[in-house]
Amino acid sequence: MLKIAWKFIRFDKAKSIGVIVGILISTFLIGQQLGVFFFLSGLMGALATDVKADIWVVDSKTNDVNQLGRLDVRNLRAVLGINGVKEAFPLLISGAACNYENGTSGAITIIGVDANQVRAILQQEKITAGKTTDLQLDGAVSGEYFEKKNLGGVIDIGTPFEINGKRAFFALQTKGFRGFGSSFCVTTIERARFYSNQSVNTISAVLVNVQPGVKVDDVVADINKHVNGIRAWPAETLAKSSVRKILSSSGIALSTGTLIIFALIAGFFIIGLTMYSSALDRLKDYGTLKAIGAGNGYISRLILTQAALFSIVGFLIGLMLLEGFRIGVANSGLIFSFSPLVLLGMFATIGLISLSGASFALSRIRSVEPAAVFR
Repeated sequence: MLKIAWKFIRFDKAKSIGVIVGILISTFLIGQQLGVFFFLSGLMGALATDVKADIWVVDSKTNDVNQLGRLDVRNLRAVLGINGVKEAFPLLISGAACNYENGTSGAITIIGVDANQVRAILQQEKITAGKTTDLQLDGAVSGEYFEKKNLGGVIDIGTPFEINGKRAFFALQTKGFRGFGSSFCVTTIERARFYSNQSVNTISAVLVNVQPGVKVDDVVADINKHVNGIRAWPAETLAKSSVRKILSSSGIALSTGTLIIFALIAGFFIIGLTMYSSALDRLKDYGTLKAIGAGNGYISRLILTQAALFSIVGFLIGLMLLEGFRIGVANSGLIFSFSPLVLLGMFATIGLISLSGASFALSRIRSVEPAAVFR
């Protein structure tokens, strides 16, 4: 069956190439849109997942880590008194305006944390230059490599600039510490208050790590029960809530889904119509098979085998193009990857498109009479 199906494919190379092109276009477009969606959704909850903390304690109305309210610093002391809490430290997040040496300006998000807890915010693998201890220097903040355009174009160590009219300089470089629509600049909490003109009694969140052997959910429940006016979230839960909140209030999911649906529809009709056209050109060949004893079942399996071969070849070529795209855009900061389960789902989808498209040809070939070969 495979040998005969391959001969049919090779016989009409032009139409076979047309089917493969339709499949690889669908594969590339679906993968491209999924990759961009995964990248954006990852940024939506990145702050909650990148920071090394088991629990986030935030304002009672907050359900998005990118839009934190204000807490009184006394909540920190209340949280420290909860059973199972190993450590708790404050976090201050505030927006600020910047002026750079090249004459440009921009907006950043200042993240302030206790000097001895900077490593909980900035993981070592994301630091490309400088040390966390350098942030203790007067005016020192971090700069993100992929946000260079928004940070004046230069984030070399020692580069000066202004935050809300106050002198600052880049003392540390990160790569991959980013938020959704935010340029993160980490510094000490005292300096963050200085730059953003915040009161010493104001914080944005309390980050909590639990003692070994203690369940995070139990500590979350105790905090929510005993501390008023706040809400404790497991870090992963807050990240998922942030993603849901942004997706429900923006058109990202709708636009991505629409483009994927159009890619599916385009692929279905390109494959189906091309295979139908090929079948019309080779009615006598299929009639010959019927004349020598092949039934509709055999013909159907032959067509579906061709569709399966088209799927495999087209998907592999599309996957290679998609990998080239992924590597290319990674240099600009658009970083994503596909899990084996996602790749399997993509292949199953492409296979379904190809087999469904083959139904165009099947409907025509099943009606072919063996006598057609003699006409």
